[in-house]
Parts: sequence; structure tokens; C-alpha cells
Amino acid sequence: MIKIENVSKSYVKGKKSIDDLNLEIKNGEIFGFLGPNGAGKTTTIKMITGILNPDEGDILIDGKSIQKEPLEAKKNFGFVPDSPDMFLKLKGIEYLNFLADIYEVPNEKRKERIEILTKKFEIYNDLNSEIQSYSHGMRQKIVICGVLLNNPKNWILDEPMTGLDPKSSYDLKEMMREHAKMGNTVFFSTHILEVAEKLCDRVGIINKGKLVFVGTFDEMKDKFKENASLEQLFLEITDDEK
Repeated sequence: MIKIENVSKSYVKGKKSIDDLNLEIKNGEIFGFLGPNGAGKTTTIKMITGILNPDEGDILIDGKSIQKEPLEAKKNFGFVPDSPDMFLKLKGIEYLNFLADIYEVPNEKRKERIEILTKKFEIYNDLNSEIQSYSHGMRQKIVICGVLLNNPKNWILDEPMTGLDPKSSYDLKEMMREHAKMGNTVFFSTHILEVAEKLCDRVGIINKGKLVFVGTFDEMKDKFKENASLEQLFLEITDDEK
């Protein structure tokens, strides 16, 4: 479970990039985080994962404060950032073993998980190549494999479908569904509204640093326009906040 309590963040004095954000993502649900470019999605995710500190408020991962108990909190989630361009000089297998060491994944388990995940995402035969030689989509896949190695309870994914081929995108969505069915939490940002509509139990829409809607797609229709598409609803909600 991820709980965001009264969180605010400013980059420029007097102007809040995130303004008094309150949000609870429950165990067993897939939660989609939507918003226009510059709305505050990535800033929020960076605070959830401890990359940025909020100016006010707190964030709890399974009851552990990301600010007060960062090591304990970080053991409870896996994070896929919006850019997969990291550790480019490492070979794929070196990168995965590096992460397995950090998360203290036993040798036998890591070997099995690496094989299962990289075969699923069709990069098993490329593990002995440097990551800098990978395409953007392959880099995204190796990062996803690394995050899922120790099977953390909470998945935090920033635009995870970007660069994935259709099969890999489908496989990841199925893994997200399976993970949530087992009582775990999936929190992800996306700009692909159709994915959010089909995949999410609930969505949150952020605009100009403020959370302007939280609920199911049906609740969104009831509140706004019953026969509108998700795209129309999204545009109406964010336009109203201008």
C-alpha cells in the first residue's frame, strides 16, 4: 500500500509544483496516474520513490516513511523510471546481478528469475552485450526485468509501456494484473488513455500540481459525461482546471 499525506513540493519559491496531495493506493489494485505534460506526475513519483523530498507532508510505503525510514521503505517497492538510459557500460547480465546483489536475491532464485523474465521479454540472448548497444525498447525491458527480480510488493512504474513492442507491452500488462490479483499494489503513470481504461481499477488525474479526480472510470462518467470516452472526460477535467 502507498499512502501520500498532505504532500507539497515547490521548485520556485511561491509556486507549488505539487499542492497538498493526498492519495491512498490500496493493496490488490492497479492505479493509473494521469495528467497533461508538466502536471506533476513525474515529480510525484520521484517523491514516492525518495529521489526528491517533499517540502511538506509524508509518504508511506507499507507503513514505512520514505523520509524517516528510507531503507526499509525502499525494500518494499520496485521502480521503473521514465528513462531507461542507465548503467549503459554494463552488460545486461552484469546489471541484473548488480541489482540482485543490492536486493540480496539468493543465487539460485536470481538465476531462475533472470531466465524467466528475460525470456519473457525476449532479451535472454542479449544479456552478454553492453546495455549501450540495446535499442530503447530493449533498455526498457532490462530495467523492468531488474525491478521485478526480487518481486517487490509495490510496483511503481513511470510510463512503463514506452518503447515496448506489442507483445512485451501485453506481457507486462498481464504481469501487472497477476501481481495485483495476489494482493499487491501497482501504481503507474501513463499518457495512453486506452491502457488506463482497460487496465486500471482506479485512476487519479493531476493537473497543475493538484489532484482533480480519483476514482473508477464509471465514477468519472457519473460525475462528468455519461456517454463520453475517457479521452473526452480527461480533456474536460483538465480544461476545467485552467
